[in-house]
Amino acid sequence: MNSVRGLLAASVISVQNSRFIYPACQKCFSRLILDSRRFKCLKCGRTGEAKDASYRYRLSLKIADTNDLFDIVVFGSCLDPFFGVTAENLQRCIQDFNQQAGETNTDVSLGALAQAVEACFIGKRLIFGL
Repeated sequence: MNSVRGLLAASVISVQNSRFIYPACQKCFSRLILDSRRFKCLKCGRTGEAKDASYRYRLSLKIADTNDLFDIVVFGSCLDPFFGVTAENLQRCIQDFNQQAGETNTDVSLGALAQAVEACFIGKRLIFGL
């Protein structure tokens, strides 16, 4: 891994993923495999009940500075201020909304949320730590 660190001022051109919350292992932050009752981390082997799974942000963006285009992925709690809540709380809100609406197709609410995220990020000039 390159040890050079720096800041990059760039504009967000597009959001590359529509699902930007994922169930994450609390030990190694890898994506968990979930079924209706249990979770399992394939990387470190951690298991538990699905209701106890924690969630984390993963936002994949295409950005541009004055000279180049970059694909970057922003992880974790640094996105909390942009969303106003932790990934855990946003996931809980999505689940509560779907239950109250009687919605069985979660793609509907996630699609609306993805559109809102695009509207908030696309065209914004941000400073990225690399």
